[in-house]
Amino acid sequence: MSFPFSYSEQLRNPLQNNLASHIVGELFSADECDEAYRVISQWQGYHPTPLISLSDIAVSAGVDQIYYKDESGRFDLGSFKALGGAYAIDCLVRKAPENKLVVCTATDGNHGRSVAWAARFCEAECHIFIHAKVSEARADALAALGAAIHRVEGNYDDSIVACRNHAVKHGWQIVSDTSWPGYRDVPKLVMTGYSVMTHELIRQLGGTKPTHIILQAGCGAMAGALIASMWLHWGPDLPKVIVVESDSSDCVYQSLKRDQIHLVNIVQETLMAGLSCGEVSELAWPIIREAASHVITINDEGVGPMVRWLAHPTTKDRPAIVAGECSASGLIALLAIRQDPSLADEVGVDDRSRVLVIGTEGDTDAAVYAAIMRGDI
Repeated sequence: MSFPFSYSEQLRNPLQNNLASHIVGELFSADECDEAYRVISQWQGYHPTPLISLSDIAVSAGVDQIYYKDESGRFDLGSFKALGGAYAIDCLVRKAPENKLVVCTATDGNHGRSVAWAARFCEAECHIFIHAKVSEARADALAALGAAIHRVEGNYDDSIVACRNHAVKHGWQIVSDTSWPGYRDVPKLVMTGYSVMTHELIRQLGGTKPTHIILQAGCGAMAGALIASMWLHWGPDLPKVIVVESDSSDCVYQSLKRDQIHLVNIVQETLMAGLSCGEVSELAWPIIREAASHVITINDEGVGPMVRWLAHPTTKDRPAIVAGECSASGLIALLAIRQDPSLADEVGVDDRSRVLVIGTEGDTDAAVYAAIMRGDI
């Protein structure tokens, strides 16, 4: 099976493979990652999410292996984000259990569900800021977890501004997965929660090490967390890292071009809602800047076909996978790279490559997923 998957832009990072211990140490230590795993693995409903071999897609991509970390079943919240915001709230509550916590965040959906889920469990008041293009299905899912929903005009970055303003006015605690000058401690906890995926992956891979890792970037928090936690395990022998993002919110691409964080004005929202961020997290930026080999931008055209391919395997040896829109991005990037021989050679992807991708979400918007499966998207 083949589809015309393509990329919009690609950029080779001249600073690749320069990640060092002092940069990783600014985010977290191995002990802090171990503590996150210890805490989260004791939560009710915890189980490692599966690592699946995508044999049929690997054949079409002309690579040896594709490992797909399927986060669709994470705590029944449907995405890896369940690890981050919830872990941050857990830490805040344990640090000052006598305080009456009121939390707030801005979200496209998945991070907000993690925050609202943990807030309900901890009996904390929760306020979620969403922008105009967040679907009603995602807003309803947040409200069902007990959060007060505040819809604002504009895009994701505008919802962050609204959240920050209300937090200052009311004395609320922001629990964001992105960071900015003066706001780093809580996003560090969020990213440390994400490192649980690496803890699981190392065990699931056994002694095998991927040659390449393709990581999605919205604000870059997940990419930064996984790169840093994998570096703590593999050190300078880290697999080659490729970052993929939407071409309508290409903040990593634009920042690497300028060698500084650059704010992108999002004019057209992407179908991959979780990637719709206009600015790289201040915490994630130095890690991505020093570690990423390439950044690839893609449009929405390949999302529907890839989601359907994951749902309908073309070999009998892999399960059907319910994958959300963002989960398709790493695989689209891989197939796009393989269809450009010069880029594939530059990146070093060939028939011996073992590629790790993250299935970041399941059908977190059931209506969108149904439309994709009907072929309407």
